[in-house]
Amino acid sequence: MYISDILNEMPTSYTSDLEKKVYEKLNELSIEFNRVDNDTVESMEECLEIDKKLGTEIRKTIIVCNDKKTQFYLVVLPADKRFDSKLFRDKMGCSRVSFAKAEDMQAILGVVPGSATVMSVVNDNEGKVKVAIDKEVADDEYFGCNTGENTRHIKIKTSDLINVFLPNVNHEPTIIEL
Repeated sequence: MYISDILNEMPTSYTSDLEKKVYEKLNELSIEFNRVDNDTVESMEECLEIDKKLGTEIRKTIIVCNDKKTQFYLVVLPADKRFDSKLFRDKMGCSRVSFAKAEDMQAILGVVPGSATVMSVVNDNEGKVKVAIDKEVADDEYFGCNTGENTRHIKIKTSDLINVFLPNVNHEPTIIEL
């Protein structure tokens, strides 16, 4: 798999509007990042080479919603952790959840299954999505994710994600032990 050298600047072209918004927001907030360009990855296992290159784990991001689709949750987990919907429901005090449909993910966050990223909340201007971050992820020094497409990945300080990026886009995260 192709993975570029580590880069520290914004790309000169973007693969989506979401990706452009993400880099503009990182730049606006003076959040330092490392990035790599890579061949398309479709699984967390394929991200292992990117993890090694960036020196941090690419995190698993899933999007779930309640039955009535009135509340969506973007959940960030360690790459190898299984999502336990009952535990999530108990910790968040919410009703039963299931994985969000592709059309809802696209309409609200501008992502499709397989490319979900916490960065996509820049598209959630209506506040339809609550962000939940596993404590294990929140406690790590660095955070890795894609930028809206599975052909670029970034590494930032987790504290910048939780204390700067997410609050700036009106998404205070809930830290929970899953």
